[in-house]
Amino acid sequence: MDDHFLNSTWIMTMSKKNQMNTIVSKINVLPDFLRSRALTTFFGKTVKLTGTVGISVDELTEKRAIISVKNKKKVQNHIGSVHAVANILIAESATGYLVGMNIPDTSVPVIKTIKADYVKRAKGDMKAVATLTDEQIKLIQSTEKGETVVKVTVTDGEGKEPVIMEMVWAWTPKKR
Repeated sequence: MDDHFLNSTWIMTMSKKNQMNTIVSKINVLPDFLRSRALTTFFGKTVKLTGTVGISVDELTEKRAIISVKNKKKVQNHIGSVHAVANILIAESATGYLVGMNIPDTSVPVIKTIKADYVKRAKGDMKAVATLTDEQIKLIQSTEKGETVVKVTVTDGEGKEPVIMEMVWAWTPKKR
């Protein structure tokens, strides 16, 4: 058998769901038209800033997170596009929720590094898509302390990538 199959099988059969993953898994069985609203409400109450800004949790699994923000007045900058910090927020949220889905309950996720290169003007609503590989998931789920670069792509309403981001997440034991 190939390594990819073995790693995928390990993740599906050996991984233990943490508290956040257990809650999100229950939300994920809701019908499509309710799922995003329920995820958004859950995280908006848990992480107050995301609720205040009005980000939407469109999808969340162990392997992928999709977070978006509408280009509304309350998140706009002086030129009418989504503010730079709101773009960082959706990328940080997508990557952080993804790490949070996988870390042991004995650990806490912490953002370590955020890099953002603004390469063009954004137009319209913004969307962040974060992903983890099977190897990253295995590492996160099986170690109490570590760090990893979480891949994230932020696109605008035209599907262009106006900001290139890199997010490094660490996780450490809750009790030192």
